[in-house]
Amino acid sequence: MSSEFKYIVRVAGVDLPGDKALAYALADIKGIGVSTAQAVAIKLGLDPKRLLGTLSDEEIEKLSNALREIEKLGLPAWMLNRRKDPFLGVDRHLITSDLLITVRNDIEFMKKIKSYKGTRHMLGLKVRGQRTRTTGRTGLTVGVKRGKETPQQQKKGE
Repeated sequence: MSSEFKYIVRVAGVDLPGDKALAYALADIKGIGVSTAQAVAIKLGLDPKRLLGTLSDEEIEKLSNALREIEKLGLPAWMLNRRKDPFLGVDRHLITSDLLITVRNDIEFMKKIKSYKGTRHMLGLKVRGQRTRTTGRTGLTVGVKRGKETPQQQKKGE
């Protein structure tokens, strides 16, 4: 068993800092939050407050395999990030590039079927019901344009 400290640890294909607590280091992986990281660590019998760099190679391998197949750990379905997948019909948890690709495909599907959300995505507008009157403005700024000063305004300025 190696007792040396690792400053960079590769878990589930992502380089993580070894000087962070296990739960917070795992939260740097796309698709894993602090709550999920703590739940996974506890299920594997690891202390979530322990520094990631102090884990042995076997524990890192065990952790990496568990993160790739979180559904098999027996966590409640509400902790998974893809419940009732519309195409597969099962509860799944996606991480890293799998999550990014799936979200991009979902948006493309919404655009293809021309749902309300898909149309909002196409137009580059807010999708989740936020106000658009004052926020989310992009493009050229619109302001008040000053015209030529009248003789009366010139006298007031002097």
